[in-house]
Amino acid sequence: MSAAYAVSDCWTMTRRELAHWARQPVQVLVGLVFPVMLLLMFGYLVGGGRTVDGDYVDYLVPGMLTLTMVFGLEGTMTAVTRDLDKGVIDRFRSMPMTDGAVLVGRAAADMLQSALGLLVMVGVGYAIGWRAEGGAGAALGALGLLLLLRFAMLWIGIFLALVAGRAELVQAVQILVWPVGFLSNAFASPDSMPGWLGTVVEWNPMSATATAVRELFGNPGGEPGHVTAAVVWPLVLLVLFFPLAVRRFGRLGK
Repeated sequence: MSAAYAVSDCWTMTRRELAHWARQPVQVLVGLVFPVMLLLMFGYLVGGGRTVDGDYVDYLVPGMLTLTMVFGLEGTMTAVTRDLDKGVIDRFRSMPMTDGAVLVGRAAADMLQSALGLLVMVGVGYAIGWRAEGGAGAALGALGLLLLLRFAMLWIGIFLALVAGRAELVQAVQILVWPVGFLSNAFASPDSMPGWLGTVVEWNPMSATATAVRELFGNPGGEPGHVTAAVVWPLVLLVLFFPLAVRRFGRLGK
């Protein structure tokens, strides 16, 4: 019964977060449109695709899908800190509720929005000429890797939000996400970069996912053997930050 109660509590908190969508449609819309704008900007205004074999759009779209999974954490981080500021989480913690259900519900709602954002980006990619050449099964595997990366990044964001504690500090923390996103192979091949920078980019967990996704989609820039790294990196991050976030949540107010 304890497992059933835990699932019920998490679902209740997920429905609470989803109810906020109806009250904040503009925020949801901006979250969906922003990565589309980045894709179009880099694809048509900034992109050049130096050292990329094949069509640059075929290289760029998988990178942008990966970048989308890293960006946008400020929405979840702001929601967590807002609940902290208003005392909402304190009231939840005083109820007979499973520890961490509030955090799991927030993460589940974000994952639903992330899945929707992926579908929108895939649709825009097809509209500008990108194609997944690796088959339906491989494409589903690529989408699974992208969502796994998002899930891991979410728990990093939730932990940092609990540490920050205030919504005004979220922007300062969010700035740290930008170097992670741009120090990757999302927009350009490491071969076009200085040697030391290319090494840093190749060790970025996001680059492992982008390379694996390109391989599964059958796009330029894909390399065999990166699927394992694209699974291991997010799992390592989850093992580190999920318990840290839950422990931090349990110590609030102590």
